[in-house]
Amino acid sequence: MANRKIRIINGPNLNLLGTREPGIYGDQTFEEQLAAFAKEFPKLEIDYFQSNVEGELINSLHEAAREKDGVILNAGAYTHTSIALGDAIKAIDLPVIEVHISNIFSREDFRHVSYIAPYCKGSVIGFGMDSYRLALKYFEDLF
Repeated sequence: MANRKIRIINGPNLNLLGTREPGIYGDQTFEEQLAAFAKEFPKLEIDYFQSNVEGELINSLHEAAREKDGVILNAGAYTHTSIALGDAIKAIDLPVIEVHISNIFSREDFRHVSYIAPYCKGSVIGFGMDSYRLALKYFEDLF
């Protein structure tokens, strides 16, 4: 059986992982973490996309629907503001797992609302980089 193709999509400011608020987000870059994920999940072909631009995230979701078997999405602050991202997830026939590094429910009140969660297969929130690991484990077990 061929490896299953999973796209990880990170939204705004997640390009700063490793330097941005290390007490919340850790001190590893996402690229460093991605290399560890590839070793840990050899049955998954993982690719990565990051953008600070909402429309580019939507385009990446549309592309993933044609080419991938699943998506892990950390939409960052767009989680709490983007009806368009929610609509994009709803429009595609692909399992999407919402992830967040921090526990959004222990932060500011506006972060307690997710416009993408209703259209996602599930959400993994507050486990640091292990949030991605748990989502990858879901896909590994699914296939």
